Amino acid sequence: MIYSKFLGVGSYVPPRVWTNQDLTSLMDTSDEWIQQRTGIKERHWVDQDSATCTSDLALEASVRALEAANVKKEEIDLIILATLSPDHEFPGTGCFLQSKLDLPGIPALDIRQQCTGFIYGISIADQFLKSKQYKKVLVVGAEVHSKGLDKTTRGRDVTVLFGDGAGAVVMGAEEGAPDEKTSRLINTFLHADGRFAKELWVPEPGLAHPGPRMAPERFDGREYPQMNGKTVFTYATKKMPEVLMESLSAAGKTLEDVDLFIFHQANLRINEMVAKQLRIPEEKVYNTISRFGNTTAATIPLGIDEAVKSGRLKKGMLVASAAFGAGFTWASALYRW
Repeated sequence: MIYSKFLGVGSYVPPRVWTNQDLTSLMDTSDEWIQQRTGIKERHWVDQDSATCTSDLALEASVRALEAANVKKEEIDLIILATLSPDHEFPGTGCFLQSKLDLPGIPALDIRQQCTGFIYGISIADQFLKSKQYKKVLVVGAEVHSKGLDKTTRGRDVTVLFGDGAGAVVMGAEEGAPDEKTSRLINTFLHADGRFAKELWVPEPGLAHPGPRMAPERFDGREYPQMNGKTVFTYATKKMPEVLMESLSAAGKTLEDVDLFIFHQANLRINEMVAKQLRIPEEKVYNTISRFGNTTAATIPLGIDEAVKSGRLKKGMLVASAAFGAGFTWASALYRW
């Protein structure tokens, strides 16, 4: 039997910290207002006057993941990069990361499933590994949100949520008969419902309208993220528990069997509601949002790395992850670390 496992994890955030108080210089907001609604205290943003981009953060996280896995970069057969903040419209950011890693020739693909992108990515990697087409895959979630946000009072409801960062895992194929304690990716479940695509999106620029794609009259604030927060909260707190239970049921596991829950970090209030509905003890949920904000595709690998470094995640532990985001998309993963 062929199965896949995580060989190593790494993460990176830019050094500049923006506290909630710092944001008050840009917009009408307050530390109390942000923390009450989101649980966020600070986030990391790249230097706004620099050329630092998503593939730069992805590179740093990838190098750290390779070191943790004790894998040489030349052993990587495939790069999968999840992001909603690409370096350029095209080609994919995975190709820019591949160039910076100096790994010409191997395939590189981008995943555009936003907050669920990392779980979609490891699910794709899992299939390639189990089919024996590849032996080692680098899966990365990376974002530079800060350069694409409306940093005025008009955009504050969205802007206060997001941070920049990257997380990466090296996944490898193993052969044998795994038992209950074998480190491996047990399952993933993926879902989407495009009927809600416009509840969380960036309307412009786009091709879904008459006339030139970059017509100046279309840039009236619609080039920034738009979100129906109430709808997102309602569906996130419904779909995350559902897909989490889907993973556990398929594996014959219960919530009590899980040692640690590492959820996507969109809003602390969402994760608290999910945990409350499922009666998950607070000490079993690992959150990073207060320090990093929502780093979208990077939140789960960033959380895994932080949990490892803090000693909360140890070898042999059963971990469950779930995510919900734009699309709408939602997904879960169950794995033995």
